[in-house]
Amino acid sequence: MNRGAACGVVHHNLALFKAPAGARQTEKGAIGLNHFAFKVESYRALQAAHKRLVEARATIDHIVDHGMTRSVYFLDPDGIEMELFSDTYMKSTRGGAVPMDITAAEPPRAKIPKADFTRVG
Repeated sequence: MNRGAACGVVHHNLALFKAPAGARQTEKGAIGLNHFAFKVESYRALQAAHKRLVEARATIDHIVDHGMTRSVYFLDPDGIEMELFSDTYMKSTRGGAVPMDITAAEPPRAKIPKADFTRVG
């Protein structure tokens, strides 16, 4: 599965695939566990979790705004990548991930354009 791809109806589902016979891990995400993702209830909760991770001296890998989610990626004590994310409830461009400052105020969400249902065609 390519990084950023969705499996199922929701953008963060568990997807398990059997590796072909003789396959070996050659790069991150090629074979094996890519990462685990956990949803938090809000951007403020994401900020609070990030603060606790920093205080616990966790290794923060990267922090990005994917468009549809805002995410903090960190490593667990065994080096497995974990993701904490909050939804933004907007559509993302495929593969979009912009670094962001998690300590800043929540970035504005894109406005949903108003539809004109009076026109036909």
